[in-house]
Amino acid sequence: MIEVLLEDRCIECNLCVKVCPTNVFDKRQEESPVISRKDDCQTCYMCELYCPVSALYVAPNAEETTDLPQEKLINSGKVGSYRNEIGWGKGKQSTAKKDLYYKFYLK
Repeated sequence: MIEVLLEDRCIECNLCVKVCPTNVFDKRQEESPVISRKDDCQTCYMCELYCPVSALYVAPNAEETTDLPQEKLINSGKVGSYRNEIGWGKGKQSTAKKDLYYKFYLK
């Protein structure tokens, strides 16, 4: 579930607003988007993936919130970690070739 949008990192590109399939965010004029419908989040990670400045954290459990303080999340390295793990971003190595899930469908 979407947990945090770090306004001090956000560049107001609104990519999170555009890519969210469940319309969790609301766009604001000349401000960072706001998480308006947290309970609608499906934990698809699209917002975290598309955020170019790692200003978002999506917790892996869609059913419950972690309620960790922002500073603790930042210090833990969790903010933007999904994006890094799969190799999205400038200079990153994609991990798509390591995903063998598609082999289940080959049979």
